[in-house]
Amino acid sequence: MSATATTNVGIPAGSLVVKPPAHPTYDLIGVIHLALSEDAGDRGDVTCKATIPVETEVEAYFLAKEDGIVAGIALAEMVFKEVDPSLKVEWYVKDGDSVHKGLQFGKVHGRAHNIVVAERVVLNFMQRMSGIATLTKAMADAARPAYILETRKTAPALRLVDKWAVLIGGGQNHRMGLFDMVMVKDNHISIAGGITNAMKAVDLYLQENNLQMGVEVETRTIEEVNQVLEYASTTETSLTRIMLDNMVVPLSNGDVDISMLKEAVELINGRFETE
Repeated sequence: MSATATTNVGIPAGSLVVKPPAHPTYDLIGVIHLALSEDAGDRGDVTCKATIPVETEVEAYFLAKEDGIVAGIALAEMVFKEVDPSLKVEWYVKDGDSVHKGLQFGKVHGRAHNIVVAERVVLNFMQRMSGIATLTKAMADAARPAYILETRKTAPALRLVDKWAVLIGGGQNHRMGLFDMVMVKDNHISIAGGITNAMKAVDLYLQENNLQMGVEVETRTIEEVNQVLEYASTTETSLTRIMLDNMVVPLSNGDVDISMLKEAVELINGRFETE
């Protein structure tokens, strides 16, 4: 599935306020099918089959259980569509809106069987995404004018969903995976024989393969920051960002020492993005 298809497949235009991040191979519909199939197993909802007549129709409501940022509306519509395209879904808010405890913010009407089958998958996605979006919003507001990025430390198979929630909450996406950005970390530096060797190898690789993408290098000391800056001052490099890793030092009294971080930022002096 192409990145364009991943971004747009099956999402009703009216519900798509924040686009999911693009990915060249991620199959969002496939993830929905997996979530539904792990619930249904090989028999489907035996409780529904036992207790609810097939033709019964109901109307169900979405109710906020606490204050926060709602996220996952567009994905919820995709789930309902996969279960039963005839279900009628209506929302009173959109992804990224604030909701308060007790607010009824949406409803779905149709066959009870299909609403119940979709319900838990919809809520699992929405609760996870809303939690991520709510925490992201709080951090993004507190961090301005800096911006909040996420990581690759996501639940397996839910990376695009989690990163989508970060966008809804007002954060920004870091690299999607190993393929869309060069990130030179401590392991690469150690194996390459030092930070300068690693940077040289990255620039050569990108040049030889005619690739243009962001390049980030991790630094752990002021010495490494200086090595990166010296290399960048004498070489045409693709470097775009310097990570300042563990440069905020916790103190025994509960405070933190930011002197190394401050010195590193002053040395870089806006020549590269810092993280």
